[in-house]
Amino acid sequence: MIFMKNMKRREFLKASAASGIGVLSFVTNGAKAMENSSKEKFELEEMTVAELQNRMKAGEMSAEKLVERYIARIREIDPKIRSVVEINPDAERLAEELDKERKAGKIRGALHGIPVLLKDNIDTADRMKTTAGSLALLDAPTPKRDAFLVEQLRRSGAVILGKTNLSEWANFRSTKSSSGWSGRGGQTRNPYITDRNACGSSTGSAVAIAANLAAVGIGTETDGSIVCPASVCGIVGLKPTLGLVSRSGVIPIAHSQDTAGPMTRTVADAAILLGALVGFDRNDSATAQSNRAAKDYTRFLQKDGLQKMRVGVARDYWSKNADVDKLMNDALDAIKNAGATLVDVKFPTIQKFGDAEFEVLLYEFKTDLEKYLLERNAPYKTLADLIKFNEENAEKEMPYFKQEIFEMAAKKGNLQTRAYRLALQKSKTLTQAQGIDAAMTNNKLDAIAAPSNAPVWTTDLINGDCGSGYVSSSSLAAVAGYPNITVPAGFAKELPIGISFFGRAFSEPTLIKIAYAFEQTTNARRIPKLLTTYQ
Repeated sequence: MIFMKNMKRREFLKASAASGIGVLSFVTNGAKAMENSSKEKFELEEMTVAELQNRMKAGEMSAEKLVERYIARIREIDPKIRSVVEINPDAERLAEELDKERKAGKIRGALHGIPVLLKDNIDTADRMKTTAGSLALLDAPTPKRDAFLVEQLRRSGAVILGKTNLSEWANFRSTKSSSGWSGRGGQTRNPYITDRNACGSSTGSAVAIAANLAAVGIGTETDGSIVCPASVCGIVGLKPTLGLVSRSGVIPIAHSQDTAGPMTRTVADAAILLGALVGFDRNDSATAQSNRAAKDYTRFLQKDGLQKMRVGVARDYWSKNADVDKLMNDALDAIKNAGATLVDVKFPTIQKFGDAEFEVLLYEFKTDLEKYLLERNAPYKTLADLIKFNEENAEKEMPYFKQEIFEMAAKKGNLQTRAYRLALQKSKTLTQAQGIDAAMTNNKLDAIAAPSNAPVWTTDLINGDCGSGYVSSSSLAAVAGYPNITVPAGFAKELPIGISFFGRAFSEPTLIKIAYAFEQTTNARRIPKLLTTYQ
């Protein structure tokens, strides 16, 4: 989730440890170290999943060596950006076992031996911790089983490399939080300009992948927490349709919007990773429609994928930032030149569902989180317990911001409450039938395009996120439960800007086709100059 000061909760509702650092003290204290960082090119820099597989197939590299190289990279680079909270102590052993399988002729799939980083709100039944960034869960019992999506990854041959930092409790604790801060991991920093924020709650996954600390990563989104950090960190982020990827074993905010999804450097890698994540889970009823998933999303990677497409241009997000407008207009030219037809669209409901969405999230957060804590047998089993823990550990858990959202959610009733049911109906109707579906039907569209972000704000641990004038287009698709993919579109003030393509439920094949064609046409991603501060 995101949150920005002086904006309504939903307008920046995208997500928004060893802390103890003063506001931006890392900028001055770390500048010299960053200046001298990694003079030589990293051996695996910008390598795609396919390229890594080719090297392993040719015997030039093993999964174990991949893990060793990425761990060394994390140890060298991550102290400056604080994106990884834990390295899997079993990663090298798991990679060695997968190498033995490869030598025996058993290849599980496109992810065999590929190192993956997980956001620290995704359960793993191993020697790592799952904490949502909170010190309250550091000593909680190990989950009894992997999250379903982790089971899928292991089955596909992926190596779980470690856990990434996040906005604590997926940024649903305070109205004045700093995105990317947690009691466990401290403040994650944007790898392009380190005094800038990395947005949303999947900050660690976005920063780590942008900085080449792993091949691919997994984030989660309620509203913007994949799309925003991916876009401000210059990578691809794919938020799937609700129910395409199982939610079981993921520490929740709200079941009506939560989903996990790929965070990668290329659209091709996102397609590969999505294919591994999808599937029916008997513990998550939303996956009952998983039969609508594609068996192989890579077949939609078509360079001419924009030809004959009708793409809506969500003009509600223009005229907010001159730099963004210029980049988006250039992007639209590229889309048109690649064979698509552009159609301007407006969303009359865009300012009408925010309060209803926030009401839904408050109700579902209390219910869903307490269910998770009970099943986990965590030492703190209710929201009231967590509030008390934070109060008793305020020096570590609340040195910069409080827990206003926790306190609001704790006062809510159960999900049979009329206020909740009306808010849920309103938020879904305004974003689905009267929102995305109406725009696409009336204009015969294949997808809708909008800017993903504006140049990201400076991190401020004292005042929290300050997004005045910030551009954010994630909420329509997020509240609707529809898919959204962001792709690098360019840079403004040396900071990445992404373009989002979203559409109807289960339209991932079309969105991947469009996003891939755009990516191949523009090649807008640029490697971070690890690591600089903006003057």
